[in-house]
Amino acid sequence: MKIGIIGTGNMGSILISAFIESLAVRPSDMMIINRTSQKAKAIRDQYPGLRIARAPTEVAAFADVTFICVKPLEYYELLERISNELTSDKLVVSITSPISVEQLEAQVSCSVARVIPSITNRALSGASLLTFGKSCLPDKQRQLKKLMSKISTPVVIDQSITRVASDLSSCGPAFFSYLLQAYIDSAVEETRISKEKATQLVSEMLIGMGKLLEKDYYTLPTLLKKVCVKGGVTGEALKVFEAELGPLFNHVIERTHKKYEEDCEAVDQQITKQY
Repeated sequence: MKIGIIGTGNMGSILISAFIESLAVRPSDMMIINRTSQKAKAIRDQYPGLRIARAPTEVAAFADVTFICVKPLEYYELLERISNELTSDKLVVSITSPISVEQLEAQVSCSVARVIPSITNRALSGASLLTFGKSCLPDKQRQLKKLMSKISTPVVIDQSITRVASDLSSCGPAFFSYLLQAYIDSAVEETRISKEKATQLVSEMLIGMGKLLEKDYYTLPTLLKKVCVKGGVTGEALKVFEAELGPLFNHVIERTHKKYEEDCEAVDQQITKQY
């Protein structure tokens, strides 16, 4: 199976590295392109044999599955440019949430899908969110699920939960990195522990917690109960969470959904102008 990647920004680069390092795709079976050619060449230096295209049409013609990893407002022009190469035997995949599979299907004649990856996929872990177009052929669905299973746990979602699912799986690492960094900074401010030591302890705690969940030793609720001994220090600390956390995450979700709606509207307006 030949894979094409158009756009080698953060997520495009993660997909390239994850696919190759998981042995899901050989470098010679992958073709990439980026507006900044030096960036594409740097990736090829890392993975000898990787092909670099001179134009997006070359990628679409080469690949069985083409991942489009550009900004939402660049999609329409790009799809117009490569549509003739996207024949019925091919699959085109968007990785951005404001672009729906219905919008993709309106512009191309091949099978379409959307995959929302996570930075955790770089470690061949975490979830990837899959949504298939109505005309996406069953064999293409199986092909994409198999490919993504090499670097993640593929989870098929409906369009209606796109934003919240992405908040939980894709934005989650940023959200909790922010919280954990604040936790570290507070520990350093309030005590004599060094930032290096606090960072080490929190990082090891997070890795260990992930392994407990991965191996099904505990669920999140049972983990909470096991650590929180009645009358202990953890219980006292959790009272602070209960008193001060409040609707923080409700507000986070409200804000991400507002921005998502703005992005979707901008995409809709661009497409309307073209017609």
